[in-house]
Amino acid sequence: MEDLAAAKRTSELIKTVREMAFRRGEMLLAIVVALCLSAIGTEAQLRVGFYSHSCPKAEVIVKKELKKALKADAGIGADLLRMHFHDCFVRGCDGSILLDSTKKNTAEKDAIPNQTLEDEAFQVIDKAKKKLEKVCKGTVSCADILAFAARDSVAIYGGTSYPVPAGRRDGKISRSSDTIDLPPPTFNLEQLTKSFASKGMSQDEMITLSGAHTIGVAHCPTFSNRLYNFSRKASTDPTLNPKYAAQLKKECPRGSINEVDMDPPSPLTFDTSYYSNLLDNRGLFTSDQTLMSTPATAGKVRQFASSSVLFKQKFAAAMVKMGKIGVLTGAQGEIRSYCRVVN
Repeated sequence: MEDLAAAKRTSELIKTVREMAFRRGEMLLAIVVALCLSAIGTEAQLRVGFYSHSCPKAEVIVKKELKKALKADAGIGADLLRMHFHDCFVRGCDGSILLDSTKKNTAEKDAIPNQTLEDEAFQVIDKAKKKLEKVCKGTVSCADILAFAARDSVAIYGGTSYPVPAGRRDGKISRSSDTIDLPPPTFNLEQLTKSFASKGMSQDEMITLSGAHTIGVAHCPTFSNRLYNFSRKASTDPTLNPKYAAQLKKECPRGSINEVDMDPPSPLTFDTSYYSNLLDNRGLFTSDQTLMSTPATAGKVRQFASSSVLFKQKFAAAMVKMGKIGVLTGAQGEIRSYCRVVN
């Protein structure tokens, strides 16, 4: 109700400003001011402490379910972090990645980029939602639950916790074809930069968020192109550390679908070894090692490799910004009763 009231007040204010400006013949000013006020109104609806009155235990409940899941599978948080990123880059942070496919539609979660996400990660969201529906029915969105779970995952692995502005509403559309917006692991620096820019994220923020690869695993097919038949001149990607390449070939024979740690030195610790690896040409994906391809981006990598505090602070800020991409607020979308299906 609070967000609807805020939206109504903003709408009334916009109307008043328009009328005043038109009476003075200032049509351009009216349009500019109305657009600015509209943007302010939308931003105001996404705020820290959104559920402080309507569902005060919301974030606590999500964290409890995550901790339970981590006891059974220590790597589940990495999937939740990746899931939040994949959700935000496709149709905005609207929980559309959580929707199941139907007979008439293949949803995002069943698209190739998301097929390696474990169902146990989706179950964390399901269980948190079920608990929340009991204590505050129809109040907390699935999109917000996912944002909270991603933040808590970062913190539990050793990253910096951060306040999550909430108030997202759940989307009603999920199409596998829309995952074309997700940057694949084969992207080079220019392609990555453009991909993030299309979502309002800077190159520095792209380099920062790439640090999420400090936790989790990758499947061999996502990087095997660097190991076998790389080009006419080289069977293995020459930018890949030879010893690391040999190690990967042992873990990933031709045609293998095995898993490997993305950050072998500390796969379940949110630290800066991801960037240290890049300095030694041990980036797993093309999209990782490409961060060293220009003096400016390499400088940023060195900066993060040498300062854990800086990286963690920047990562928290970038996550907050990413969490605002294309959000639905106010009367948009819905609050799903069950995260896998629309109401």
